[in-house]
Amino acid sequence: MNRVSRRKALKTTSLMAAATVVSPHVLGGARHIAPSDRVHVALVGAGGRGRQNARELMKLPDVRITVVADPAEQWELERFYYKGMAGRLPVSKLIEEHYQRSDSKFRVRQCVDYRRLFEEPDADFDAVLCATPDHLHGHVSLTAMKAGKHVYCEKPLTHNIREARLVAKTARETGLATQMGNQGHSKETIRQTVELIRAGVIGEVRHVHAWVPATRWNPTLTAVPTESQPIPRGLDWDLWCGPRQVVGFHQAYAPVSWRDFWEFGCGAMGDFGCHDLDAAVWALELEAPQRVEMYGAGRKVAGMAPYGEIGYFDFAARGSRPPVCIHWYSGGLQPRLPDVLNDHDGPEKTLLPRRGVMFVGSRGVLVCQGAGGTPTIYPQSLREQVETPPPSIPRSRGHHRDWIDAIKGGPPASSHFQYGAKLTEVTLLGVLALQTGRIIHWDSRAMKARGVPQADPIIQGRYREGWKL
Repeated sequence: MNRVSRRKALKTTSLMAAATVVSPHVLGGARHIAPSDRVHVALVGAGGRGRQNARELMKLPDVRITVVADPAEQWELERFYYKGMAGRLPVSKLIEEHYQRSDSKFRVRQCVDYRRLFEEPDADFDAVLCATPDHLHGHVSLTAMKAGKHVYCEKPLTHNIREARLVAKTARETGLATQMGNQGHSKETIRQTVELIRAGVIGEVRHVHAWVPATRWNPTLTAVPTESQPIPRGLDWDLWCGPRQVVGFHQAYAPVSWRDFWEFGCGAMGDFGCHDLDAAVWALELEAPQRVEMYGAGRKVAGMAPYGEIGYFDFAARGSRPPVCIHWYSGGLQPRLPDVLNDHDGPEKTLLPRRGVMFVGSRGVLVCQGAGGTPTIYPQSLREQVETPPPSIPRSRGHHRDWIDAIKGGPPASSHFQYGAKLTEVTLLGVLALQTGRIIHWDSRAMKARGVPQADPIIQGRYREGWKL
């Protein structure tokens, strides 16, 4: 469908909707797209994660990725787990080859600066999938929503807490379909975990442990780079830096390993918090913590995330439910092994998974794989008594599928920006405690770390001219 005929069809749909008295849920709001229409998506950020998201979208027959925006022509990713090539050119080629199997004339529109996409009065896309580095998430999401585009954004939803609240507010006011990219949230197994915990199968939960093996991407780097390396051909480095003051290019920053640096990423806490704190925040219906205490493992380097992390998030009692402490570990650190895990007759010792979450209850323990993986109840005697609770949470059709369905007037995706912003704020409070080296007593209403004035610039974010939100 070309731009003119598509515009005409969408206009006709809007006129028909205006003449019919139906519920807003059926219409999907002011920016409804008919269930029979294809959703056209602009991919902003075509690195390794962007390439993965593109492959997920290409599985959906009612979606077309029509635009790819990235300041880098290409990245070679063999030294990272993504492998292969990414960037604007390789990802565009991947998308074109896929859609040309059924439409030989299909072409992707390429763009270096994503901001230019929203200056067009008749942009030929309905939605944006943001897979940029963390420091651009808030800017891309807000710019897209203000232009009336539905948004899917990778986790963490934003780079600072003020952005998270602003993104949630804008999503609520616009009524657009949103989804944060914590894909484990859509698994069947995380729903089973939440239902088991809420059914009280392991009793009253006061402690949750979450751990990931992640460490620095630059393990031998002892300081933030001060020297500059030649900028790779085809890379707009100034644009890549975006809201941040431009630093000299260095391969320690890009591709992928920008997560090590507070200016661009949020370390292991920011990378995995929205995945592995999800089950606890969801199951126990937690809001913002009152107190956060975090410690880095290994040699401390100014401006960089630590090699490992251990921390504590204290949540207040909620009505009749008790206070909860979430214990966080990264870099290979793990919690103490509970005795109940080895309360069986077999000779082999039960170990914790390499990455996981453990709920400690008054009657037993529930351990699940990381990112919403399969739950197992301990001790074995309790596991044998448990009857699976009836499903109480709507099941997912797929993380990307749910977002597309929401765009077409279906129910909101379950990790929509209101929930995603809350989960991101919890995660970023851990990052804040790491960056400041202070215990954070959080005043959620005032958005302040009490008695820690050096936290304010981190909470509010630092922007160069022309990029302020």
